[in-house]
Amino acid sequence: MVAALLAASPFHVLAAQPREAALGVFGFDLCDLDSEGLVGPPDGKRALDYELCIPAGEGFAAEVRAIDASARFYPGPRGRIGCGPDQVLVIGNTHRPDFAFVLQRLAELPYVERIERAWLE
Repeated sequence: MVAALLAASPFHVLAAQPREAALGVFGFDLCDLDSEGLVGPPDGKRALDYELCIPAGEGFAAEVRAIDASARFYPGPRGRIGCGPDQVLVIGNTHRPDFAFVLQRLAELPYVERIERAWLE
């Protein structure tokens, strides 16, 4: 799935083939996203928000921030994903042309166990 999205992305030449283990990190279907990182019907396209947990610490946040400029960090809330007390909730979105590359890089971080769709209310 990630490989197919990368092939459709103008940034596919920058990305290496995703590790098989990275594919199991996603709790949503990447095929729902179009080549611009949007979901929904043609007359109602929107970006997909996603959430993940990272260990607390500026080094981890800096690494994620370097990969995902859309990342917002929430050290208190657990999110729907259920971050632990020593973790920070991170929320990002796919409204960018290189979304597939960003998701692949996040999924390959050794401390990212899951990336789930965020249902922001």
